Amino acid sequence: MMKPRVVIEKVEPLSHSWAKLDRYTIRYLRQDGREDTLIREVHDHGHGATVLPYDSKRGTVLLVKQFRLPAYLHDQDGFLIESCAGLLDGDDPAVCAKREAEEELGFRLSNLRHMATTYMTPGAVTERLSLFLADYDHAARIGAGGGEAHEGEDIEVLEMPFDEMRAMVKDGRIMDAKTVMLSLFLERECGLPPL
Repeated sequence: MMKPRVVIEKVEPLSHSWAKLDRYTIRYLRQDGREDTLIREVHDHGHGATVLPYDSKRGTVLLVKQFRLPAYLHDQDGFLIESCAGLLDGDDPAVCAKREAEEELGFRLSNLRHMATTYMTPGAVTERLSLFLADYDHAARIGAGGGEAHEGEDIEVLEMPFDEMRAMVKDGRIMDAKTVMLSLFLERECGLPPL
């Protein structure tokens, strides 16, 4: 029987308020056969889904702009332009993506297409994020969007030409990883050459 590569020796809860933050002490068997003891802090707030809606007749996309404290603390005003997203809260990722579009964007989506499921920050965060593209049109508008105020959401809905979004990804005005990836998936789906 082979020796396991990873053995969790201890888990210490650091915070379990807004999200779970735990410190893990693990024994890790290296490729060369040596054993290390590693200490890592892991953030767990659940898995999520994100969607980039596209109107092929008008060539537009729907995005959100919202405040993100980590971006504010690093080097910005903290307001990021992103694809709408949310935590699964026990739902299937496709159900979550549609729910978030209705809450944040105010649109009912059609033709939802799964692009990928990724770990966004696997060195410290447990979240797996399912990425989707979808179609929308103004006949499917069901509300103003903006998110759920009781959840602390204050979301600005943005509709813009996809070419403008692509330019914003290229020049760094859009820096959110999930949104950059979805822009590239949509670019490929539309058969557009890279900018």
